[in-house]
This record gives sequence, C-alpha cells and structure tokens, in this order.
Amino acid sequence: MDASAQQMQQITEELLGWYQSHARALPWRALPGAPAPDPYRVWLSEVMLQQTTVAAVIPYFETFTRRWPDVAALAAAEEGEVMAAWAGLGYYARARNLIACAKAVAARGGVFPDTEEGLRALPGLGAYTAAAVAAIAFGRRAVVVDANVERVVARLFAIDVPLPAGKAAIGAATDRLTPDSGAGDFAQAMMDLGSSICTSRNPRCLLCPLADHCTARASGNPELFPVKAAKKPRSERHGTAFWIERDGAVWLVRRPGKGMLGGMMALPDDGWNARADGSGEPPFGGHWETAGRVEHVFTHFSLTLGLSVHKGVACTGLDPEHGEWWPLERLDAAGMPTLFAKAARLALARDEN
Repeated sequence: MDASAQQMQQITEELLGWYQSHARALPWRALPGAPAPDPYRVWLSEVMLQQTTVAAVIPYFETFTRRWPDVAALAAAEEGEVMAAWAGLGYYARARNLIACAKAVAARGGVFPDTEEGLRALPGLGAYTAAAVAAIAFGRRAVVVDANVERVVARLFAIDVPLPAGKAAIGAATDRLTPDSGAGDFAQAMMDLGSSICTSRNPRCLLCPLADHCTARASGNPELFPVKAAKKPRSERHGTAFWIERDGAVWLVRRPGKGMLGGMMALPDDGWNARADGSGEPPFGGHWETAGRVEHVFTHFSLTLGLSVHKGVACTGLDPEHGEWWPLERLDAAGMPTLFAKAARLALARDEN
C-alpha cells in the first residue's frame, strides 16, 4: 500500500459526502447532522450485530428497547427473561455479557464511560465494540474495523496478506483514513458501503463513491480481497435430546450459566459438547422412541442431534431444581435456542402425523 496523506483525506471526504445522502436509517442510529445517539442503544445494537445481520437484529433490538428502554431497566431484568428474549440470535455468551455489562453500568449511575479505555473495562466489551461505541455515541476518534470495513479497506489498497495476519495492515490503513472529527459517521459510512455496495460477492463497483481510488478494482479482481486463509475442516459431533411429555407439558431444563447455550431453557440432553459426542444415555429408564434428528452448525463444529421421546406418568429422576414442566401451549415463550427449538418442532410434528 502506497497512498499519500492527500489521497487518504480525499477518500475520507468523498466517503463522508456519499454518506450524507445514502446513510441507512436504522433504529439505533442518528443520521448525519443529528444529535449523537443514546449510548445504550449504540452499545446494545453493536453487541447484537456481532456475527449477525442487520435484518436479523432489527426485530430483536426493537423488542429489547420496548421492554427495557434503558440500561437501568435491563440491569434490573430477570436473567431468564433476557436470555429468552435473546433466543434465536445465537452466540449466547453475548447475552450473558450483556447482562453483566448492564449491571456494571447501572452501578455507575447508568452512565457509560465515554472513552475507549473506559469502555474496554466493562464486561464483554472487546476492542471493536469499545471503539464503535466511543466513536458513534461519544464522537471520540477511534478506529472501528468490522467485517465490512475490513473488506472495503483491503480492496481499496489491495492488501494481500491473508487474514487473520492481514488485520494489522488493514487496521493501520483504517487508522490513516479515520478523521479526527466525525469518526462515528466515518465508521458507519464504511459499514454501509461494505453492506450495500462493496459486498463479499458481486461488488457494485460502478456505484461505489471510492471506485477511482480502489486498487483491487483496478486489478480487475476485487472479489479476491480480503485474502482469507484456508479454513480448517469443521469437526462433527453427535448427541441426543430427550422429549419428555406428560399431561400436556414437556420437561425443560435450565442449562448451566457457563458453556454452550448457557443459561437457556432447553430439552435435556446426553452431555454432548464441542469436544465430545454425547453418551446417548437417557435421563431415566423406560420406553423411549426415536423421533428423528436435527442438524445444526456452530462456529467450530456441526452437530447431529437425535431426538428420543418418552410419554407417560412414569418419569423418575427429574430434578425440580434444574428443570420444570412447561405447558406445550406456551412452548414458544420458553425462549429455547434454535437447536432445541428445531428438536421441539420435530417432536410436535411427529404428534400431528
């Protein structure tokens, strides 16, 4: 990469000019020229958006902010209610960190720190989230690099060091582009450009306000950037979930607070995890019927989950401290993660056939 300070400034100015008329209207965002957005809404949206699309996040964000309109309300909420409201967004450690952070901010009088350093000290806020909140909510100069920004910058300067090693060069280039004032608008402009024009596949270069500056476009192969290292094969795991039904209710358990899908209501299972298959052993003896299986993909492994069904009065060995009988008519309100919701639909569809 060999770009002058003048070219860097020109890129930044042209991008911000484009953003003035093309900024996406999002429920957590203040449009260009408007007063700074509520830090609570910026923080909440950034946590939700990690590894999740804007389209998927919007209904969750609107539900959360109606139910818990500020950080004090979220801090006072029952953890189970928050986890249930999060169900379906995935990456459930984010929800647990959300609760911990809300409580930490509430303990500060409900006021978020206004610097990257202060924000990094809060539970669950990594470098990216702290930079995004500092820039967008507080107008601090911070270098914000998400996947969209990473892609735009890698293409602008044809940075060909494979990720993740290439992140350092991309971050340094983004730092040179980030203005001293308006860093929040700049970051959001980069995000919008990456989302709508400089997309992973079939980038719309003819509509790009930075096309004349883009080295990857000039090369004729913008889709080659950013260069990604070869993916390791995803491991495969097998487990079993158990549908235990009695008198119009199903037995659900609360998963441990730490670990996969922590704190969520779920069907009991046989102890599968990211490193090992499940035992296949049911929670008690008796007549069990195989009801099929569901497939689910996690970040580092794929899971084939068999479903075994037991119906009847004789249900021994169920611990009331770790589970409860949940009415089938209210099953949607349990807030089970997607994996177990799939298994529940399988069990219910079996009854209908």
